[in-house]
Amino acid sequence: MTDLPLKDSVALVTGASRGLGAATAIELARLGAHVVIAARDDAGLAATDDIIRAAGGDATLLPADLTKGDVTDAIGPSLYERFGRLDILVHAASALGALTPASHIMEDQWEPAFGINATATWRLIRTTEPMLRAAPNGRAVVLTHAVAASPRAYWGSFGASMAARQNLVLSWAAELKKTALRVNLFDPVRAATALRAAAYPGEDPTSLPQPADIAPAITALCLPAETRHGAIVVWQGT
Repeated sequence: MTDLPLKDSVALVTGASRGLGAATAIELARLGAHVVIAARDDAGLAATDDIIRAAGGDATLLPADLTKGDVTDAIGPSLYERFGRLDILVHAASALGALTPASHIMEDQWEPAFGINATATWRLIRTTEPMLRAAPNGRAVVLTHAVAASPRAYWGSFGASMAARQNLVLSWAAELKKTALRVNLFDPVRAATALRAAAYPGEDPTSLPQPADIAPAITALCLPAETRHGAIVVWQGT
């Protein structure tokens, strides 16, 4: 690895046990970042860590259930105690909830979607912003979905929670215009992920872009040279 634009930086990636979170963590490590990989799935985190280390990168595993407020709130202080800094946040974790009529949504379907997609986003912003603002090139990327702005039938819990996420992140970005911290949203459009498979169970995953195909575009928003801010970046691949 000769070109390491993220050397000496620390990145936090949620949802890093699989899919886009894992692929982005691997790509960030390839570019020199020390990556803190967070997710509920210990085995998945270990698999991501194995790939990172096999390629000569560095990672720290952070088993965390982001639906638990005290767990998420503790992330910032824990990272500060361990590393004294945080340069990059990528919030890739998301939950589908249930595809069902709005009048049929049950509490146990509503709460997980809002817990990950909305509430955890708010808590991550709150716990990481001090370090991100202190970083020389602080970057935050939060994954979104088109349904946040274009509601569709049966997608109520996911769409509403992602709309809350998107609105919150854009509000945060507007507050940071005069700082060096760059905050953007990223819409992968369609990818071979577990969430996509749950939403479209009959779809052939081999017909979709793979997370590793999309991860470089997410990682580009984390680079020191990135100037976009408050944008919804839509992946332009096929």
